[in-house]
Amino acid sequence: SSADIKVLINEALQNNPGIQQQYVVLKTAQVARSSANADRLPSMSAGLSGNRQETSDAQYTGSLDISWELDLWQKLGDNVAAADWAVAASEADVKAVQNELAAQVIRAYVQVSYYQQLIAIEQSRLDLLNNNEELIKQRYRTGLGELEDLDTARTSSASSRADIAAYQQSLGESVRALGVLLGRSQLTINDISLPDSLPDVMLPLPGLPEQNLSQRPDLMAAYANIKTREYETKAAYKALLPSVSLSAALTDIASTPAQALFTNPVWSLLGQITAPLFQGGALRASIDTSELAVLNSWWGYQSTLLTAVQEVEDALSQEQSLTLQSVAINEALVNAERSSENYTSKYRQGLADVLDLLTVYQQTYNLKAQLLQLHFNQLSNRIDLGLALGLGV
Repeated sequence: SSADIKVLINEALQNNPGIQQQYVVLKTAQVARSSANADRLPSMSAGLSGNRQETSDAQYTGSLDISWELDLWQKLGDNVAAADWAVAASEADVKAVQNELAAQVIRAYVQVSYYQQLIAIEQSRLDLLNNNEELIKQRYRTGLGELEDLDTARTSSASSRADIAAYQQSLGESVRALGVLLGRSQLTINDISLPDSLPDVMLPLPGLPEQNLSQRPDLMAAYANIKTREYETKAAYKALLPSVSLSAALTDIASTPAQALFTNPVWSLLGQITAPLFQGGALRASIDTSELAVLNSWWGYQSTLLTAVQEVEDALSQEQSLTLQSVAINEALVNAERSSENYTSKYRQGLADVLDLLTVYQQTYNLKAQLLQLHFNQLSNRIDLGLALGLGV
């Protein structure tokens, strides 16, 4: 049910190692922003030193220094803005990973249910084949059947048992894959509350809410990366300009540490202007690097946008194709079930051979499995469509 899926999604968002790594990346970006913002504030340092000579008493020198770089050109402000956009990009990346993780959990949950129901279909096929074996034995004992009919039936039964074993293996792999998404070291089928059938695709495409692709987290992250690189380029240009800083110092010399700063300190104030003259082209190279990073970010945004449009169009096209396939397979299944009933009746009357009967049975159950596969594909495609449209958790 949807409530069970929500519980699994919340567990994955809390315990999945991949999402935890993304949270750490976000924290790192936030710390970098705090560091950039700290450069705009005054800095303060204090010092205390002692000196003692043989012919004099000990002397202590205390100092308190305060310095502050004036952000006349908004270079520091640009660095802070770049850090802000870097945090925004990281937040969008977290949202993208959250959405992708939720989609993977839903898909894995549906896949577990799919394999469980596929095994049930195959088990029904095997039960029917076993019943046919008994019927063939009875007909053979009464002289109405041939021994080759029994071999043919046993061949079909053995093939069905092999398919069940393969599906059980796939079911186990799906359960373990879901456990990894949830951050669990062990998960069994008994730990999962599964429905008796796959969920219905309730909302038709015309009823889907309109979505703006700009709300996709990957597009938001790509745009934030552009803004980050632009502000970094602005700061690189302003590194060529002079910087103005103010510094103040408080010093005192006394015979005790307590008196070194609080008895009769001497203040000094200094204004300083510095400008880069020659750094071997390092500043120009930094500008060129920043401009290329901006260009690369723009191309990255365009690539992400084109991919987003393609994903939406592919999902919509796939939706139409799967709908048409489902209608056709449903019609084929109705006809196959009717044909199966007719051939069963004819075989009991001796009007059809066992090969024709088994062929009809196989066709019927193959169509049931194919219809289940189409239903699973529709659900998976809806998950992909939701991600493509920017629908998140």
